[in-house]
Amino acid sequence: MVSIPAAALYTLCLALTVFFCRVLPFLFFREKQEARRGPLIRLFSLAEKTVPPAAMTVLAFNALSSPVKSNPPELLPVLVASGLTALIYLWKRNALAGIFSGTALYMLLERLFMQ
Repeated sequence: MVSIPAAALYTLCLALTVFFCRVLPFLFFREKQEARRGPLIRLFSLAEKTVPPAAMTVLAFNALSSPVKSNPPELLPVLVASGLTALIYLWKRNALAGIFSGTALYMLLERLFMQ
């Protein structure tokens, strides 16, 4: 069994590793390298623009399809939370605010109505 301080240290190391793996490509392939845009830079630039929306689309379809397969009444909290996420994003143009608000509403609806 791992002690709590050791587990906290492992978690911190893992979080930092994931963070830097996510941030480093955006730091290396910034617009500063516009002058020497080779095929690899163009590929990463294309991926930087297209991968986040594609990943969010896959996650949204996954979230909406799981309750339908298992138990259709569970779809209501997912739909309401997804709607709030979309509204917050369209209003504020901030994906993180939409995701956090939708997640919080979904968790609240799950706790209140689905027990």
